[in-house]
Amino acid sequence: MEIFRGCGVAIVTPFREDESLDEERFRDLIEWQIAEGSSALVPCGTTGEAPTITSEDLERIREKYTRLKLVS
Repeated sequence: MEIFRGCGVAIVTPFREDESLDEERFRDLIEWQIAEGSSALVPCGTTGEAPTITSEDLERIREKYTRLKLVS
């Protein structure tokens, strides 16, 4: 059974200076990845931000970007 085909990218999670999630920059990053042909994205934790992201932010990201293949 094939799960993925194409390119999967571990993306960074942008934060503001107050350490809150920068959703606008995050959305822009995701849209850029889609435009460049990424097939799957791995957000929230693969580049070291797991200790700083809240469970609420993580859930919001999962809910907002269900049109993508997210590996989390």
